[in-house]
Order: sequence, then structure tokens, then C-alpha cells
Amino acid sequence: MVKICCIGAGYVGGPTMAVIAIKCPAIEVVVVDISKPRIDAWNSDVLPIYEPGLDDVVKACRGKNLFFSTDVEKHVAEADIIFVSVNTPTKTRGLGAGKAADLTYWESAARMIADVSKSDKIVVEKSTVPVKTAEAIEKILTHNSKGINYQILSNPEFLAEGTAIDDLFKPDRVLIGGRETPEGRKAVQALKEVYAHWVPEENIITTNLWSAELSKLAANAFLAQRISSVNAMSALCEATGANVSEVSYAIGKDSRIGPKFLNASVGFGGSCFQKDILNLVYICECNGLPEVANYWKQVIKINDYQKSRFVNRVVSSMFNTVSGKKIAVLGFAFKKDTGDTRETPAIDVCKGLLGDKAQVSIYDPQVTEDQIQRDLAMNKFDWDHPMHLQPTSPTAVKQVSVVWDAYEATKGAHGVCILTEWNEFKTLDYQKIFDNMQKPAFIFDGRNVVDAEKLREIGFIVYSIGKPLDGWLKDMPAVA
Repeated sequence: MVKICCIGAGYVGGPTMAVIAIKCPAIEVVVVDISKPRIDAWNSDVLPIYEPGLDDVVKACRGKNLFFSTDVEKHVAEADIIFVSVNTPTKTRGLGAGKAADLTYWESAARMIADVSKSDKIVVEKSTVPVKTAEAIEKILTHNSKGINYQILSNPEFLAEGTAIDDLFKPDRVLIGGRETPEGRKAVQALKEVYAHWVPEENIITTNLWSAELSKLAANAFLAQRISSVNAMSALCEATGANVSEVSYAIGKDSRIGPKFLNASVGFGGSCFQKDILNLVYICECNGLPEVANYWKQVIKINDYQKSRFVNRVVSSMFNTVSGKKIAVLGFAFKKDTGDTRETPAIDVCKGLLGDKAQVSIYDPQVTEDQIQRDLAMNKFDWDHPMHLQPTSPTAVKQVSVVWDAYEATKGAHGVCILTEWNEFKTLDYQKIFDNMQKPAFIFDGRNVVDAEKLREIGFIVYSIGKPLDGWLKDMPAVA
């Protein structure tokens, strides 16, 4: 019986292993993590992450061939294939701070594998790692090998949160990179056979190690670049009276461009885009390619510009100050159908509003008050380090209240900012919201989810990203 062990029970490790377990009943799959609360949650009725369909998959095979454990060393020693899915945060200090990936957790995982292994292992990089990480991991393993053979494979994930289970059941492609040696090819074949239980052969791509490692960074950089491109256009649309939805629809009809990832918004978030591009920038710089590095840096700069532009629009529209005014924030997760708040644009928008002394009232259907307060109190990049290295009890931001529904958040507010495209925000009773707000009542739609014309008929002053401006907004400066 093939035994698989995954180190790291997070957003990637948990769902990926659950799907492997349900699709390969003859394989024993164990997910291990040093965090007892996280493993306890995976073994409970309330899983530690929210992802549509995940509950059903986990409950179908947990206790049969899917297990969650804190006994890391035992399961690593017994496994034939070890997936490593630990955090690779951006370094916050030292060489490459603010750009380079911090491989501390990866290295300690590799050393532990070398310490406890008594038989040959296939070690699979599942977390996003900088190109050439496999070389470092190989060195650690071979120098501590005690005669054991290790093969390192790169098998990056291409999951989108909110659709992760669907993505795992029907992936566009599975990418496996390995060494171009007989042993390397054999290891690639072994992993390929796992995925072949449910993924068509033509969707399993095999490459050399470095191509697989770089493909993950490249995919995220290209996706983020599309969002920054349409967001750059949204600023020009507002300045000229064009409508960004019409522009993106028109260009998306070109089969070479395609319609996906062309929605203008307040900015991209999530755990990967910014981190991976910064990583790419650092690798380019280290390889003596400053022009390439600067090209990718611009994708991040436009994203930061879009968030600050949104805050400026809010403040300038409301008579150049939001001091003491109640601003309702609808949505805090970085996108709908996930409770994930990592790098969500809502953090920067809320911090911008708080900087102008606004009273912020937040509602999100999936994000807890504790998480929101933690995010607003944390320094950039701290979120990607283990909980015990984060601020333990972040001081609650006094100007922030987190409430249980959209009507409570908007009651008595001067303005409403929609920052996540949750479906429920499309069907709210906006007449009721208008009646309970201070006048003039403003709506700043950072996701283009509401019907601006209908809201104007009710009496709202509406700002939609990249759409022709309200008469009111045209008279106000774009920058506070």
C-alpha cells in the first residue's frame, strides 16, 4: 500500500490530500502539522478553513484512508511520498527583506525528513517556492542521507480559493517536475500514477525541476498582471467617461486575450499574487536582470495605487474628510466564497480610512471579528508566519466594530464601501439601507456588484470603479 504524508495542514495541504484520499481509496493519506489546534479542527465537525465542498470530501474519507495527526515524525518515517506544504513567507528582515522567500520552515522540514527516514523517499514540493529551492533541499537531504535515496519533485498547486475542490477534481493541468535521470523519471512516474486515478493523462504535464518551480511563479505573475492592467484602465475610464466593464468585455472577445481575470476592482489580494511576484522580482535581481525585475514590480505598484486611489475617492467625495464619520465596510475576505483575508485589499482600505479617523463598521459573512482585528493590527507579511510568531493578542482597533449583518453595519453610516463581491450584497434592500443612513448617502462599490443607476434613483451618490462618474463626484477632486 502506498503511503502519502503531507507536512502542513493549511489551505493547500488539507484540500489536496482530501481529494487524493477520496480518489485513491487504496492509498493511505496522512496530513501532519505541529499545530495541535489546527489538527484538532481538521478532526472536528468545524474544519479550520471554509471552502465549498471541502466538508463532504473530508467527512467521506476521514478515519478510512485520510488521517490528520500531530505525530509528524512517525508518519514521515512511514511514508513513501512526502508532500511538503509549509509556509514560504516573504522575509521581513535580513538579506532580501520585503521580497525574498523565507525558507526557514522548508529547511527545518527537510532536516526533519533526513533525521527520521529509514527508507527511500520521494519528496514533493507543494508549497510555492523560489526556482532552485529543490537544489537546496537536495543538498540537505543528501548530506544527511545515511545511505537513503531521495528524489525531489516539484508539483506546484494551481488552486483558486472558493473553487479549490472543483479545481482539484477537474484540474486544467497537473504539473510535475523532476530530475532528468533514470531515478528522477521513476519518481515522476510514481507521482503521475497517483494523479492518473482521476486526471486524464494528457492533463498531466512533466517538465524538468526548474521549469515546474518557475511555472508557478510565472502563472501567478501573469494572472496578477491582467488584474493590474484592467485596474490601470479603470482609472483612465473614470477620467474620460468610458466604462471599464464595456472595455473589458470588448477586449475579452479577442480570443487571444479571453474574458477571464478582466474585472476591475479595488485590487487583488490572496496569499500568492503579491508574494510570488516579489519573489520573482528578487530572483530576477539576483540573476542580474534589473529590467525584468522592474517590469514585474510595476504590477504590484498598480495594485497599491488602486487601493490608495479608492481611499482617496472616498475621502475626497465626502468633503475631504471622514473624521468621526461612520463608514460601513461590506466584505473583508479577499474574494467571495472564502474566509481568507490574506493580503485582502480591505486591510489597506480600512487602514487608509482609519488614518483619516473614520469610525469603521465591518460585516463579512465568513470572517471572524478576531481575524479582522488581527489583520488590522499586524505588520505586512506577518500573516504568513506561524500563529505563535504573530502578535498574540493584537490590541483591538477602537475605531473598528465588527457586526453580524449588512443592515447593522450601514445603520447611521455616512458611506458604504463594498470590498468583497459576496452574492448577498447584490440583493440587499438598498432602500432600507438608504433610509437608515446619514444624508447625503454614499456607496463606493469596489467590486462593481451593484446596479449604480437603481441606487441613484433611490438617492445614493454612487462611485463604481472604472465607470462614468456621478455629477457629484465629477466636481470633487480625485485625490484628497
